[in-house]
Amino acid sequence: MSTSRRGRRTTLLSILAVPAVALLLGASTQAAAAPSPLSASEVDAINADIQVNNHALGSQIRRVEGDHSTPETRAAAQQPQPAAAIPNQVLATVAGIDVASYQGNVDWANWWNQGKRFVWTKATESTNYTNPYFAQQYNGSYNQGFIRGAYHFATPNTSSGAAQANYFVAHGGGWSGDGKTLPGALDMEYNPYGATCYGLSKAAMTAWIKDFHDTYHAKTGRWPVIYTSTSWWNQCAGGDFSATAPLWVARYASSPGTLPYNWGFYTVWQYTSSPLDQDTFNGAYDRLQALARG
Repeated sequence: MSTSRRGRRTTLLSILAVPAVALLLGASTQAAAAPSPLSASEVDAINADIQVNNHALGSQIRRVEGDHSTPETRAAAQQPQPAAAIPNQVLATVAGIDVASYQGNVDWANWWNQGKRFVWTKATESTNYTNPYFAQQYNGSYNQGFIRGAYHFATPNTSSGAAQANYFVAHGGGWSGDGKTLPGALDMEYNPYGATCYGLSKAAMTAWIKDFHDTYHAKTGRWPVIYTSTSWWNQCAGGDFSATAPLWVARYASSPGTLPYNWGFYTVWQYTSSPLDQDTFNGAYDRLQALARG
């Protein structure tokens, strides 16, 4: 992006961030404070720049595997799922969502009143994108009472796992032991830019994920949650992270189905993208709190 367009992009984001009440001020106040207006073509160019590296969690899984959820499957996802690998687990679920810049400023009270209690919001992609709505989504959900976390959309062919983990932590993906912050999530899915597995062998992909996984742990003291679909993981990675990384599985059907290699149970299941991404935590609320506390 050129220096001029970068400046225009910053200007537009500043305009978008102005509270609505400011737009109701008198014309004289606006004339004194507002920057010069942008042309329609400049706005289009800036929006294109913003979207170039902006892929929401599960967007490429839906593109390749489809979303086969229905009202019936969405209802089924809210019911306790078998988890025989967890001894003496109380079978219960907690409802949640995940969001990205496409949702803009989220009405957190609305989702709280619908029974949602946790959320992950997109923070970063690769090492050159940050969500312009991250602060409203991450802090707004926290202030409403949600247990919240951040996620990173990985592009393993653009830089090392360590570089992307460091970028993620530096731009909102860290963790604090306040009891309301979930460990960051690593989003591993189909390549939106080209080859399904980003041109990497299974061994190279597993090494990349381990580089991110280990760096994130070194920076935060927590292991990242890994988000993926069984189909993508078994085709492109296949490594075993079941001893450390909680699994967030994507499958838009009536059950989570067969899980990725060697995970005996899932921690979170993304079961639909309608009307936005919805998730269920596989356990009671106190277990969700335990995940946040570490």
